[in-house]
Amino acid sequence: MNIYPWIYFYFLAMNIVAFFLMSNDKARARKRERRIPEKNLFITAWLGGSLGMLLGMQIFRHKTKHRAFTLGIPMILLLQIGLVLYWYYAIK
Repeated sequence: MNIYPWIYFYFLAMNIVAFFLMSNDKARARKRERRIPEKNLFITAWLGGSLGMLLGMQIFRHKTKHRAFTLGIPMILLLQIGLVLYWYYAIK
């Protein structure tokens, strides 16, 4: 059984979740409701949702003034890209 389709599905799902978490947190911020903890947003990014998180930050203009997010999320994304490329070429 080929594992690649499952990996692609996993990363796609995590990025969709991350994108909608940013959307939901922005909506809650506007309504002054209880927010999604930043820790949960970072965990989602570390688990593979960094691209969705970064896109959500830009599209919804959310967390763009927080250094932890403006530096942290792109760094997580670069690290994940590097790991995926290393893993891809190490298997070949």
